[in-house]
Amino acid sequence: RRRLPPLLLAIALLGSALKDTGVVPDTPLRNKRNPLNVYFVKLAWAWTLWLLLPFITLTTYQLARSKFLYGRTRSVLLVLRRLSALAVGTAVWYVCTQLFVYIENLTGECSIAAKPGETPRLYATKHECHQDSGVWNGFDISGHCFLLSYCALMILEEVAVLEGLSIDQNSKLRVVINILFVSLCFLTMIWVFMFLCTALYFHDFSQKLLGVLIGLSGWYGTYRFWYLKPFSPGLPLPNIPLSSKKYSYSR
Repeated sequence: RRRLPPLLLAIALLGSALKDTGVVPDTPLRNKRNPLNVYFVKLAWAWTLWLLLPFITLTTYQLARSKFLYGRTRSVLLVLRRLSALAVGTAVWYVCTQLFVYIENLTGECSIAAKPGETPRLYATKHECHQDSGVWNGFDISGHCFLLSYCALMILEEVAVLEGLSIDQNSKLRVVINILFVSLCFLTMIWVFMFLCTALYFHDFSQKLLGVLIGLSGWYGTYRFWYLKPFSPGLPLPNIPLSSKKYSYSR
């Protein structure tokens, strides 16, 4: 978790440098219609949300019952509190992506060949420009760099709960959590790989740098600041007595 933020910044810097030098080979990943981009990156928040939803629910409930010895009602309340982190994440995703669209529309203009005898039309948004087959030139903050960095860091924060979880080796719950854990790890690898592809093939350096900085800010502002406060969704793994470490979840 500590190494990923500087790694993402390094990828953005080095990827941009390689892109500018023109040494990056032409691969199918340069095409925005490649399967990883269409079926995963375009739905990055949905993938992250729907895998974290059952993972947080199961692990938090088990943690509350086995470590804190909470009753069912209190355990459910803790689950709901932790699930509110997904609502916060959704709000961060929505507000930031809408802000990016607003900035691009505000700073852009449409390049389109005017037809003879027609008065050139003024376009207010990128969408209107594209409807008439124009090219919109605006400051396009990298939504991919923002979202992929934010999702990857959020997943790493949430799976940290396994360090304090104790589950019977032969239980069905353990199998389900293992499947979710492996799926989340696989998803994180895809996010980091596609972050690399974005750095190598798309956007200007400033657009990528600003995107990843906003993603890191969203993660830091929640998991490293707000979630430490009492009135918050809280951290995935609260302080657990050292004596319980020997019962930690074995992966």
